[in-house]
Amino acid sequence: MSLDEYIPTGFAELGVPPEVDLGLAAAGFTTPFAIQTKAIPVALTGKDVCGRARTGSGKTLAFGVPMLARLSGPGEPRRPRALVLVPTRELALQVSEVLAPVAIACGRTVLAVYGGASRNQQIDALEIGVDVVVATPLRLIDLLKENELDMGAIEIVVLDEADRMADDGFTPQVEWILRKVTAPHQTMLFSATLDGDVGHLVRRYMNDPEQVAIDAATDTVGTMHHLFLAVHHMDKDRVVAALASTVGKTLVFCQTKRGCDRVERNLLELGVNAAAIHGDLAQAARERALKRFSDGKLAVLVATDVAARGIDIDDIGAVIHYEPAGDGKDYLHRSGRTARAGRDGWAITLAEYNQHTQVRILQRALRLTLGPPVEVFSNDQRLLDLSQFEAS
Repeated sequence: MSLDEYIPTGFAELGVPPEVDLGLAAAGFTTPFAIQTKAIPVALTGKDVCGRARTGSGKTLAFGVPMLARLSGPGEPRRPRALVLVPTRELALQVSEVLAPVAIACGRTVLAVYGGASRNQQIDALEIGVDVVVATPLRLIDLLKENELDMGAIEIVVLDEADRMADDGFTPQVEWILRKVTAPHQTMLFSATLDGDVGHLVRRYMNDPEQVAIDAATDTVGTMHHLFLAVHHMDKDRVVAALASTVGKTLVFCQTKRGCDRVERNLLELGVNAAAIHGDLAQAARERALKRFSDGKLAVLVATDVAARGIDIDDIGAVIHYEPAGDGKDYLHRSGRTARAGRDGWAITLAEYNQHTQVRILQRALRLTLGPPVEVFSNDQRLLDLSQFEAS
């Protein structure tokens, strides 16, 4: 499609220029989500934007569309004009993959910069010239210290999932990077919460930001089905296998890397097509597992919290908490991987006999009135139709 054949979509009504709208349509994005509808018109004016939105709400395009629309002039070697900071390698890849087709349509380039990938390839790309760098803090700092990247031309800075960067202890590194951006620029920050270190970043590094918000943290509880199951240790993996056969694409959260490997091994022995991702695996292996899961070639992905933070896949049928989440915030962040983009989804917690008190505390924090976990075995017929649990 050319601009001569251009037909405006819903994004055009938000003030998005035709070449960007054309790229969105070519990439299959025609109807803006709520956070996009609120954030894009504000960001297009050049104002700082502080957005509160959970994972899966469409925030990548909420900052990506105005960012691409507002970039001026051609890119220069080592001098990108927009910077997106993200907490994990996986998120860097996913953000760049979402933005790339739109960027190409309007003559822009996007580069993901993160540890675990070829540093020389990233430097070569920077030398040629890129418009947008999507980066994790530590790799970006390495490139800045070695003068492989110049931030003197930065016009727009985005902090994506700022709460996760703060939780991971990256606030000092983020501040170090922000102090290196000395030219006048627009700042956009997106986070599920705006308190603590995130609030500090807003106050210190943003200029009278306009706040846009959807899905307050406790409101996300109502957008999915919640199920708490009492399971027995020796039957637990069989329950996971039964659930996966019912709900389809399934993401299982484990607390430890060793736990991920054990669950993966047990599921494979049960005939379930499963793979684990965690920090001890090579980046290439993690990327292969994520791609297979995204493409539907993998039934179950088993992950630690850190490894799963970049997962942005709309058709996950269920999130299974292999152990109860540590608190309400972790529960919501994990569970937000399902019931996305208007789809149905289940958040399922497995609790052994000594974890029921922890479940009650978690339910109170989430304002869920579901009662104690329902005891099940892997041959329970209700696992074939989870709506039976809601009816009982």
